[in-house]
Amino acid sequence: MPATPAYPPHSAPRLYVDVELSDGAEIRLDGSHAHYLMKVMRIRLGDPVKLFDDRTGEYLAHATALGKRDLILAIDGKTREREAVPDLWLCAAPIKKDRFNWIAEKATELGVARIIPVQTERTQGHGIKVEKLRAHMIEAAEQCERTALPELDPLTSLAEMLAQWPKDRHLFFADERIHQTGEGSFRKALVAHDGPAAILIGPEGGFSDSENEMIRALDQSVAISLGPRILRAETAALAATSLWMAGRGDWNG
Repeated sequence: MPATPAYPPHSAPRLYVDVELSDGAEIRLDGSHAHYLMKVMRIRLGDPVKLFDDRTGEYLAHATALGKRDLILAIDGKTREREAVPDLWLCAAPIKKDRFNWIAEKATELGVARIIPVQTERTQGHGIKVEKLRAHMIEAAEQCERTALPELDPLTSLAEMLAQWPKDRHLFFADERIHQTGEGSFRKALVAHDGPAAILIGPEGGFSDSENEMIRALDQSVAISLGPRILRAETAALAATSLWMAGRGDWNG
């Protein structure tokens, strides 16, 4: 006798919706969501769909009505609570569009709580399309079965960010000036500095001398090295995030 398949099936479509969900509720979807479910996934009446709202968790729903450009989903029940998110911010200078989108996607997958694009003297990208960047983050969360999304800030100047920096949050900044000296061990810094944290990654070409001094003048800043090799900005961002998650995040349980 064949085994009973798991329900809901792992292949059920999964979507983020910007509305608070609850057991027994009905939700109408139109626009890109409806197009995806009806035209791409070919959903039929009764088919299961997974939804998450970045507020309360993930739910199982099923299609109860299909229109030409919209559909109705009835929520059957909650499958998972919203996940706990490690208290880590990623502050990164924008680089070329596709590569910064990649940083945001991977940071979402890795579990950061907040992403802050930072304008520096050598920043290549001088504009961030927040909605498009957030769309990349949502897609990553949908595919990787996350139930929480990072907060996404608008582009902020380095000086403004530092002036408003919380007193209780460490700022680990990747300093290319010390990567060959053997100083600034990130592993040792993580042991010495527990609690809320952020990682600051500069643009291609690094921080200017004046910016380096400005960062170091912040009491909460901790200069770190990411090893003996020069890393591209996007590699540094994800390497530092991974190291923090392994040392202080939720990878060490």
